[in-house]
Amino acid sequence: MRRTLGKLWLLSTLYFSQGLPFGFFSQALPALMRQRGYSLEHIGLSSLLAAPWAFKFLWAPLVDRTGAGKPGRRKAWILPLQALAALTLAGLAFLEPQGPGLGVLMAAVVVTNVLAATQDVPTDALAVAMLSEQERGAGNGVQLAGYRVGMIVGGSAMLVLFDRLGWRLTFLLMAGLVALATVPVLLFREPAGEVPKARPTLAAVATFFRRDGAAAWVLLLVVWKAGESLGTGVLRAFLVDHGATLTDIGELLGTVGFTAGLAGALGGGALVGRLGRGAALWLFGLAQAATMLGWWYVAAHGAYPSLVATCIVEHLASGAATAVLFTWMMDACRPGLEGTDYTVQASAVVVAQGGAYALSGLSAARLGYELHFALGFGLCVGAVVLAFLVRRPLERFRSGPVATP
Repeated sequence: MRRTLGKLWLLSTLYFSQGLPFGFFSQALPALMRQRGYSLEHIGLSSLLAAPWAFKFLWAPLVDRTGAGKPGRRKAWILPLQALAALTLAGLAFLEPQGPGLGVLMAAVVVTNVLAATQDVPTDALAVAMLSEQERGAGNGVQLAGYRVGMIVGGSAMLVLFDRLGWRLTFLLMAGLVALATVPVLLFREPAGEVPKARPTLAAVATFFRRDGAAAWVLLLVVWKAGESLGTGVLRAFLVDHGATLTDIGELLGTVGFTAGLAGALGGGALVGRLGRGAALWLFGLAQAATMLGWWYVAAHGAYPSLVATCIVEHLASGAATAVLFTWMMDACRPGLEGTDYTVQASAVVVAQGGAYALSGLSAARLGYELHFALGFGLCVGAVVLAFLVRRPLERFRSGPVATP
């Protein structure tokens, strides 16, 4: 039990480090841009700066097959990347998103995403290798909780602090938090000299897609979070347009969303083992769809109690739906190719989410908020229907013979 808790604590800090800067750039920055008069189209298209998360599978095999040595195969990558991320955030403290500095800021966002996306490869591989099949549900719940804490701190809490501290102190604080979160992995003793059972190359990516049931699984990965991402991609701008201040947004999505998000990730992860992989997938998918229906109701009626309730349901459902998806992704990884296989799957999810986020501003501007959230609801329901229709190929993919390059 103590050993399992140690694994979960380590993973929570690693994913917190990823979620912190990503939360600021994906959640806080859009609200700041809207406040400064940027259009919905520009805010939606700014999500394309997260492209490194979609293409990290190209260098994942390199990360998978290198790094062995005294620090540990995964630590050899994680430690320097964490340090560079902290330094980048500290450097951004001296640049504000206005005038000529906006272009430099956007470039720095890309650099930060490259560092975080690369760090995600050895972190995911470490998680898959460390966690037993019985630990994966809870492990993914804790992983998501750590990531969501990072996103809430970076996205919502930093919005509240931004009104009080300003740009420079906010970024210096984020840099310090990333540095502090590096301590657990620095103290972690990873077994040195691990050698992959199969040499990870880009050929490993090709063989992943040739496995029985792979087509159905990848299709589900693409659509599973697309509807939610489309709907919530303009959520901060929606709240600003309806009179919310940065502090209001931070408190609603921070205090309320923080608590619900933790409960959703931890509770959903714990329930995966009890409900079974398939039942959890359908149940949490329907809950995810309900959140889009909730935001449609808020856009149509604007009642504050419904706004709070929808925020709670969204964070609960999103955490649970992601936990079961990530558990399936871990199950699909081949021994020795954990970083590559998990990254291939994560990239498919990121491509879908990034595309949906990029289109969210265009959709909301042309359809209006009510029809926009209704469209998100329809896409979420469609994903659950697809999961049920392809349930047999999905089980074959998860439990079928393992192919190696």
